[in-house]
Amino acid sequence: MIRLAILASGSGSNAEKIMEHFQTSSKAEVALVASNKAEAFVLERAKKFNVPTFTFSRKEMDAGILLEKLKEEKIDWVILAGFLLKIPVELTRAFPDRMVNIHPALLPKYGGKGMYGSHVHEAVKAAGEKETGITIHLVNENYDEGRIVFQASVALDDLDTPESIAAKVHMLEHRHFPLVIEELLTQSST
Repeated sequence: MIRLAILASGSGSNAEKIMEHFQTSSKAEVALVASNKAEAFVLERAKKFNVPTFTFSRKEMDAGILLEKLKEEKIDWVILAGFLLKIPVELTRAFPDRMVNIHPALLPKYGGKGMYGSHVHEAVKAAGEKETGITIHLVNENYDEGRIVFQASVALDDLDTPESIAAKVHMLEHRHFPLVIEELLTQSST
């Protein structure tokens, strides 16, 4: 059984969809939900699925505590689902081509440091984009620059607000992220 760890910093709606998707899987299980914020609602969502949780600070992550925990839990894949800290190089090297992130825009547009959540949707609106979407990519040592494995788009119009753009993007995230993860796992095991 492939063991997944989800890293998240906030509410965890994507994490919940992933836990839901894999709760009956014979291929993979969510073995850990880890967050850099002790108050993150994702930790409550994990309890609902009886998934163990782990919290850590940026300093602890940079010191290798998170990597030690992932090794201790025999984690095979790391899933970033709304995780806001930059991943240390040692962590990306420990999971080459086995760490995946979802970004709420069509990379390479609107990616990089500081481009997350509402910041992305506000930038998309300000630029007058006619479409936006999601990008699922492997993680490397640079923000949002890993190999793109999947993109899906949604049309926008002049009436869209950053909030309505966020709602459209969330629908794409929830629909596609668990399925793309499953496909990546299938590809990696063949």
